[in-house]
Amino acid sequence: MVDEVANHYAGGGDLARIIADRLQAAGKDIRKLGTADLASVDEFHIRGRKATLELARSLGLADSDHLLDIGSGLGGPARTIAETCGCRVTGVDLTQAFCDAATTLSGWVGFGDRVDFRQGDATHLPFADATFDAAMTIHVAMNIAAKDRMYAEARRVLKPGARFAAYDVLQGEGGEVLFPVPWAREPSISHLATPDAMRSLLGGAGFRILDETDSTEESLAWFEAMAARMAQSMPAVTFQSFLGEDFPAMARNQVSNLRDRRIRTVTYICQA
Repeated sequence: MVDEVANHYAGGGDLARIIADRLQAAGKDIRKLGTADLASVDEFHIRGRKATLELARSLGLADSDHLLDIGSGLGGPARTIAETCGCRVTGVDLTQAFCDAATTLSGWVGFGDRVDFRQGDATHLPFADATFDAAMTIHVAMNIAAKDRMYAEARRVLKPGARFAAYDVLQGEGGEVLFPVPWAREPSISHLATPDAMRSLLGGAGFRILDETDSTEESLAWFEAMAARMAQSMPAVTFQSFLGEDFPAMARNQVSNLRDRRIRTVTYICQA
């Protein structure tokens, strides 16, 4: 199952090269990129950079802090937070191709000394107890059946009193999810929790929930706007770069899933 999840996200080759080729074809100079230039591909979650900045504010990060990003993908959130908060960020991701590309992209925008990325499993983190000042996970648990182990591991590597932010896609009340979606082409690697289950899982891992925010309406508007843009013309670089030619179908299904409340997007801010 782990291999199936990794393969879903791995893309068709050297992701950094694919992104570079498409940026250059659109007239971008790789030597003069900023983090915002990569946002259309490396903020791989609903509501993109805006959602990342919301999490950064909720975590109350200082420039001396060390943040763990569990399921760091191409590194967009890590770079955004390193840039805006001044802190160090370590990302861990199951997919080696993502870690390699995240390292390369961070070098392009001058953040190679502030962020680093390691291949690893969220249910068995490769870090010592009480290592990090804060942690977050963005759209990761949908692929993880053993959520109890994932949140227990997040709690283990956090210092006492540290904050943890979980922003994920949850199972809604409107019925079964329509596939394909960005995290799964079919149900075998999709493991959505309900809001009630999330509260129980986080509490069971030793977290105290400080805030719970449902952003489903805003997420629907965001995906509707994306689908409309894609119907007119495709940006130079999109999630299709690594998800493949069925990404437009995934985007259309996300609009239906959100509209029907088959899924919800919810953020939990917790304290260890």
